[in-house]
Amino acid sequence: MFASKKRFVLITVLLMAVVMATGCRGIRRQVGATPTPAAGATTTAKGWSLIPINVTKSATGDLHVDLAARNDSGAWSSMAAAEKPASLTTQDGKNVPCDTVQVSTGGHYLPPGFQVRGYTLKGDKTQTLYVECKGAEPSGGSRLSIPYSFVTGEYDYYAQDKTKVETQFDVDLDKTSSNLTYPGTPSSEAKAQPIATPITALNKCTLANTGVARTGDTILFQWKVTNPGEYDTKVHIGAPPVLGSDGILYGVRVSPDIVDQPFAPPAAAAEFKTQVSVPQSVTGLYLLLSVEQSRERLFANYLIDLTGLK
Repeated sequence: MFASKKRFVLITVLLMAVVMATGCRGIRRQVGATPTPAAGATTTAKGWSLIPINVTKSATGDLHVDLAARNDSGAWSSMAAAEKPASLTTQDGKNVPCDTVQVSTGGHYLPPGFQVRGYTLKGDKTQTLYVECKGAEPSGGSRLSIPYSFVTGEYDYYAQDKTKVETQFDVDLDKTSSNLTYPGTPSSEAKAQPIATPITALNKCTLANTGVARTGDTILFQWKVTNPGEYDTKVHIGAPPVLGSDGILYGVRVSPDIVDQPFAPPAAAAEFKTQVSVPQSVTGLYLLLSVEQSRERLFANYLIDLTGLK
């Protein structure tokens, strides 16, 4: 009995010594601890930039800001302003809501490094990028804050928002650039290729362009899908848009899987056409091509060089 008490006292003393030596840290267990980020790690995604082209008054006397958007995400990307007002902050700290916000790529995906100032709507109408702030006037030291979101990578019909990032633009209205060059220079992540280069598509089919012609304000593309397999295969490419020297995206955006393209029979080929309306005066063209590739309704992006097309 006495020996047992001695052992108990000895163990208690030893435990107290451990606690005093470690400051209680040695025997406490952290629950749900957050690991420290590795050196150089970041949680901030690169996104898009907005460049003010012109700051004027609208026909009703309100502040009107014309804008260009540049893809700085490092990948193919589509962006759109959130469905909420923008905010103008003046030099004296006053905040003005801006209810008219026309800022997006019209649903189109752009390669990294390219910039635009508008896109076409049905009926060949042009929607330029701009913001208007009712009751405000142009003044030095003003900034615009515009909530927006963007997605990057391949277009996946089944998971369209899987890469979605919600953030905001911060636009210094003193830094206007009225002499931008469109569409800019694609980054190394989106090297342009000749239109004659064949592309491997869904089910090991081959997509090839067999002709492109420009007549007036219409550009007509001829395509051929060669199917080496044992079953009918349909490869969608949608209605590819064109971007050129005026910074306008031509071609109304629709999901490429709903544009009907023919089945290629087994061990045979199918041919079809797409077209887009582009003013004849617009040059320096690029085709933004989406190709159904690794599986159905998942579209890889290709930048096609049409700068030699007159």
